[in-house]
Amino acid sequence: MINANELLKRYGAGELSFCGENLTGVNLTRADLIGIDLQESDLHSAVFVLAYLNRAKLTKANLMATRLGGINLSQANLVRANLRDADLHGAILQGADLRSADLTLANLLDANLIDADLRNTNLSGANLTGACLRGANLREENRKYSANLRGATLRKADLRGANLTGADLARVDLRGANLSEATLRGADLSGADLTEATLKGTTLTEANLARAVLRGTNLMNAKLERADLTEADLASVNLQGATLADAKLIRVHLAKANLTRARLNRADLSRANLWGASLRDAHLIETYLARANFTNADLTNANLVRAEMSSANLTGAILTGATLPDGRIQP
Repeated sequence: MINANELLKRYGAGELSFCGENLTGVNLTRADLIGIDLQESDLHSAVFVLAYLNRAKLTKANLMATRLGGINLSQANLVRANLRDADLHGAILQGADLRSADLTLANLLDANLIDADLRNTNLSGANLTGACLRGANLREENRKYSANLRGATLRKADLRGANLTGADLARVDLRGANLSEATLRGADLSGADLTEATLKGTTLTEANLARAVLRGTNLMNAKLERADLTEADLASVNLQGATLADAKLIRVHLAKANLTRARLNRADLSRANLWGASLRDAHLIETYLARANFTNADLTNANLVRAEMSSANLTGAILTGATLPDGRIQP
């Protein structure tokens, strides 16, 4: 085991390799250790607050319960590192490689994870409130490299353009998060809370959003083909120009939602609540609308060719210029 002074002295003399060293509890607050090699080292409970470890090699290192607040780990290699319960509040991890790392219960409040590689990373129970994950890679590959975010907190997180293909986000707190232009193809968002989140232009093709809460969410131009939104709460959402072809929207709550110019061809909206929703110029070709509630909805110029709506509730609905199931245009 070496102490902080010895490590700093050897590093200052040009030595970079400290692989496998025991540095348990060492205090290296504000230390400049750019490019240091600490692979497989034991750094349990160490203190690196405001330190510089840019491009550091920390593969398989034990960083459990370490204090890393404000640390700079940009472009660092943290593959398979143990960061369970670590404090990374405000840490800079831009471009860092965190594949297969364990960040269970880690505190990543306001952390910078722009362009970070988080494939197969365990983030279950982690606090990512306000974190920036723009362009981060959390995609699933061959069903074994998928980030685990179950129980994580991503409230107001910046995930613009992030790749979350196949990611496990079931029951995750994403309230107010920005997921604009992000890729969530095949992701599991069942039971997730996306209240007032921004998903403008987001790809959610084949995603599982069953029972998710999306009240007041912006889904303008989002791609939701074949997505499962069974019993999801989409009250007052903005789905203007969104694509929901072949989507499953059984018993979905869409009261006062904006579905102007939305494409819902062949979607299943059976028992859906569309009270007061705007479906102006929407495409509902061959859509299944059994017992759907369109009370006071605006279907002006909507295309309902071959839609099944014989048992739908159209009380007070506006159908001016709409193309009805039999091809007739409503005057």
